[in-house]
Amino acid sequence: MQRIKTNYPGVYYRLVNRVGQKGSERTYYITFKSSDRRMIEEKVGHQYRDNMTPAKAARIRSERIEGRRLSRREIREKRQAEKAAKAERWTIARLWQEYYSSRPVTKGLSTDAGRFEKYLKPAFGDKIPQELLPLDVDRLRLRISKMLAPQTVAHVLRLLKRIINFGLQKQLCQPLSFKVQIPRVNNLRTEFLTPEQLKRLIGAMDSDPNQQAARFMKMALLTGMRRGELFKLRWQDVDFERGFISIQGPKGGQDQTIPLNDQARAVLERQRLAGGGASDYVFPGKGGNQGTDFRRGVQRIKRRAGLPKDFRPLHGLRHHFASALASSGEVDMYVLQRLLTHKSPEMTQRYAHLRDETLKRASDLAGKLVSEAVSLHDKAQNAS
Repeated sequence: MQRIKTNYPGVYYRLVNRVGQKGSERTYYITFKSSDRRMIEEKVGHQYRDNMTPAKAARIRSERIEGRRLSRREIREKRQAEKAAKAERWTIARLWQEYYSSRPVTKGLSTDAGRFEKYLKPAFGDKIPQELLPLDVDRLRLRISKMLAPQTVAHVLRLLKRIINFGLQKQLCQPLSFKVQIPRVNNLRTEFLTPEQLKRLIGAMDSDPNQQAARFMKMALLTGMRRGELFKLRWQDVDFERGFISIQGPKGGQDQTIPLNDQARAVLERQRLAGGGASDYVFPGKGGNQGTDFRRGVQRIKRRAGLPKDFRPLHGLRHHFASALASSGEVDMYVLQRLLTHKSPEMTQRYAHLRDETLKRASDLAGKLVSEAVSLHDKAQNAS
């Protein structure tokens, strides 16, 4: 193809066929000497496709000579490198996808997915953890505090921490340069069933058609185990011979062992005889996989028992387990902490007042007995 000069030094063009259209167009080139005195020839663009003109080509030539502009090849390589680097960036959104796919699908995970999509992804989805600033998290906290309950705000921020901690464990990202501050929430709610409510609940569980859900609730009532711990419980974690249950990966973090009382043993044996032993999981879901939800059966049992609307049928049973032991006066706070697999004694202190009330009643009784003895002595003295 013939080189055709322009009125600008070092700028020329060739006529080429237009791509996808009739006719021809100019393809502009520039020539110049590099810093090491080599003659360089570069294509800078097409007349129509790139809207290139001789004047624009001349400006590009000047920028190339002065070192203020990359060549088309260098620009293309830079873009490819940036694209590859972006694909390798472990952003918050990408870490979430990895976190999500590594966990069994549960009600809690679905709730987390909703929180991520609605609050975390719009704010931080395209950022890597190292790019986050304390101000970024503070702005998110203030914004969602205007529309969400304090406990939900705390859940959103804890989810952010879990996602980043997951990335750290898998060596996918660097840690934050600051600590995410979780707002304090007064969530020390305890639930306790009266003897009549407990009687109705047991009757409703025994008569319900979904006995697996009923046995699930009984285990929460008899052991104080969390919902997630019961779903993750495998038969290999139950030591019938020695009378212990191993809790793998509890909320506190470290694996725990709790006693298996006779009543809980009987529930598990009925569960195994009813076909639960066909799966590795004690309370399996579809296909023998880890179970995720007994909500319908549990809510039906709660309604049939006539329990208060605000009573949480699974977490409330754990509270009842703890409250009953604390108020008995026979279990100290350390033992209760171990049974509940609480990470710190502060978490168990919500039940301390029940034990204190029992001790106070015992002390009052002791005082009453002494007073009665003194009264009898005084009467005897007066009679003599």
